[in-house]
Amino acid sequence: MKTQRLLNLALDNDQDVVLVRQRARQVSQLLGFSQQDQVRIATAVSEAARAACQLRFGGRALFQLRDAGRGQRLEVTVAAGPGAAGELPHDAVVTAHRLMEECEAAPDAPAITMSKALPQQDYIDGPRLLELGAQLAKDSPVANTYLEVHLQNRELAATLAELRERQEDLLSLTRELEDTNRGIVALYAEIEDKAERLRRADEMKSRFLSNTSHELRTPLSSIRALAQLLLGRMDGDLTPEQERQVKYIESAASDLSELVNDLLDLAKIEAGKVEVFPAPVVVENLFRALKGMLRPLVDDARVELVFDDADTVAPFDSDEGKIAQILRNFISNALKFTEQGAVRVAAAFDAAGDEIRFTVSDTGIGISPDNLQLIFEEFSQIEHPLQRRSKGTGLGLPLCRKLADLLGGRVEVESRVGQGSTFSLILPRLFTPPEPSN
Repeated sequence: MKTQRLLNLALDNDQDVVLVRQRARQVSQLLGFSQQDQVRIATAVSEAARAACQLRFGGRALFQLRDAGRGQRLEVTVAAGPGAAGELPHDAVVTAHRLMEECEAAPDAPAITMSKALPQQDYIDGPRLLELGAQLAKDSPVANTYLEVHLQNRELAATLAELRERQEDLLSLTRELEDTNRGIVALYAEIEDKAERLRRADEMKSRFLSNTSHELRTPLSSIRALAQLLLGRMDGDLTPEQERQVKYIESAASDLSELVNDLLDLAKIEAGKVEVFPAPVVVENLFRALKGMLRPLVDDARVELVFDDADTVAPFDSDEGKIAQILRNFISNALKFTEQGAVRVAAAFDAAGDEIRFTVSDTGIGISPDNLQLIFEEFSQIEHPLQRRSKGTGLGLPLCRKLADLLGGRVEVESRVGQGSTFSLILPRLFTPPEPSN
């Protein structure tokens, strides 16, 4: 760090405080500081000089040009006279901190060092520094209190004019902000109105789905029961063509019944009418029930359905019926879209998160990254030959996600095209009922 002296002034009487202020303004002007910065520097230095003289005359005010490697700085050190005890008064130190960029009080003497970075300009080298010194020696002012007061009054008037201009700008900005706020308030009111309309429309949709589903269930049940009666030959034999047509009727009624049930479940969840009945869930018992329930869907010649041993997972608190509904959907999807290989169902306890993780992994067609979110949207299905062969409602996975939320858990999926998918259901070990919404 390189330091070059500019001025070294004595502080032997009150007139020297006036002289130091004049010199501070002169030095800052020669160094290229703006008018505003000149006033700041002069005020900070004169306040420090006044405070030093209050403690003891005989001090010094040293002006230097410091090169700290990151640009040149004007540095001013003001110290009280020899034998002065204590520190510089607090108000002078505060003023220096406010007006200068860097300010440091000496720890063991009544002195303070202030500095401010020079404005962007050509580097002040040795020859230029000699020119500045000559200019300072030539234009050495005489301490004139009357003239200094006059200059301060002019500076004060200029500052007041600038403050008045800024106040007018502030008033104009305030009016503009008030207009903007009125617009924002009107926009919020419009948004709230539209949100209320959307809420009412959503409630109407849920009621419509619920009522329609209820109305469709009874005739569908009748169609399925009549089809089973006909296929059971309760009213006599059927010709091969009649049997084929009745099977079509039964299959279509079953598909439609599945869609109606999914719609009804979604409508109930959205309406907040689905209750959770927590009880101890034993994973081994849950897996045995799922294995028996899904056995008719398994083509043993193509795909193997494997339930891993889960006796290490202790019973946990949740709604077993809803867990089974989610896992049934995962497994039936995996069986639909796996032509060869295996579908593996597992459960494990995650001690770190105090959670139970169920996973259903397959070796099927997989899902591209672009479609991982699409599959959880209602009525959305991915284009694939297997999808066209295995028709679905497009409501199963959205329903699974909503049921998982209801249980305080979440659904995750990992997949690679052509390599298979893993759907996970993560549930808390202890079910906590959600707080009622206001």
